[in-house]
Amino acid sequence: MLQSKKKGLLLSMASPAYRTPLLSESSSKSTSSSESEESPETSRRFQDFQLLDLQFKISRIPISCFHSYKSLAVLSGHVGTVSCLALCGEFILSASQGKDIIVWQQPDLRQFTKFGTGDGSVKALVTVGNKVFTAHQDSRIRVWKVSRRSENVFRFIDTLPTTKDYLGNFMKQSNYVQTRRHHKKLWIEHADSISCLAVCNGYIYSGSWDKSLKVWRISDLKCLESIKAHDDAINGLVASKNGVVYSASADGKIKAWKSGGGSTHSLKGILEGHKDVSLNSVVVSEDGVFVYGGGSDGYVMGWVGNKNLDSWKLICEVKAHEMAVLCMCLMMGEFLCSGSADKSICIWKREINGGLFKFGVIKGHEGPVKCLQASTGSVGGGFMLYSGSLDKSLRVWWIPKYDDNDEKKDSTHL
Repeated sequence: MLQSKKKGLLLSMASPAYRTPLLSESSSKSTSSSESEESPETSRRFQDFQLLDLQFKISRIPISCFHSYKSLAVLSGHVGTVSCLALCGEFILSASQGKDIIVWQQPDLRQFTKFGTGDGSVKALVTVGNKVFTAHQDSRIRVWKVSRRSENVFRFIDTLPTTKDYLGNFMKQSNYVQTRRHHKKLWIEHADSISCLAVCNGYIYSGSWDKSLKVWRISDLKCLESIKAHDDAINGLVASKNGVVYSASADGKIKAWKSGGGSTHSLKGILEGHKDVSLNSVVVSEDGVFVYGGGSDGYVMGWVGNKNLDSWKLICEVKAHEMAVLCMCLMMGEFLCSGSADKSICIWKREINGGLFKFGVIKGHEGPVKCLQASTGSVGGGFMLYSGSLDKSLRVWWIPKYDDNDEKKDSTHL
């Protein structure tokens, strides 16, 4: 029974019945001068060059193509389906179930290098400072250091749980938990694939198909807490700027977790989705007021919570796709993008009250859209959107912030 539930997300991608987070300023900046020198932070010179290069590309595209959202580039090179994306300074990182991570350099979008080959199918990745954290199907998290001073720019430095963590726990019987019949693991270990990662206030959060949420301290890579978070597999994680972490699960719920001081977290609230419908993705608005979840029934739902986050109100639910919503991202505080097993990407404009109305639809992928990542700021009067798919490709789109033909679009409030 448990096995069938854990595989439900994969099976539902082939059937109509089926929350890499953006880098915040706090997570993208180095915490020391030595890290600052090695971190691939985007320089002002690079941003200017990127903008000029993009404006040149955009100027060569007919105006009529803006509204059909033609891709600026199609990047190929993965041997497996593209599972996750992240921005890392001047780089775009894309990982696949083919066990490889490709580094693409902007603005020319050329393949810069590869790393992580042979370390197991990559399910999620996040970047913080000069480190990259990758989550794998083998239930482990790998840590990489980014340094321009080294020939090996992305250098492997450790695995979570660390050896030190193992040695500090394995001698005590009380540190073991039952994972299945006649099988135990240390509480610091995940017992199944790690499906998602999030960064918040110096901590890494990992969600797994084993239904647990674990908290790791970035400074020493130590596991601080393991939470029995859900009744089914955790599919998505996202952290808000006010320190609340949201987990989305195949049990049809999104749960809000908040640290009570120190490393201990408590459940603050539960956001109920549709009955018997897996929630595959979750995002939170920049001000932390609105939370959106994408489900296996193709709906995107939005909630608003009270001040204490212990009571939530459903404010919108839109039939976004014909098949499962697999991923979402927010950009510029105004737009929400949703990617689906129906191979399309929908762009939604957010209203002041949290409601959504359709702004546009992107088509071009030949397989389900598994991951989305947006640029952290405005580029050429719009924003850059990166999408990864089961067709093994990464596509780059430029989305204008304003549509001159809005009156011709279906902008009916839903």
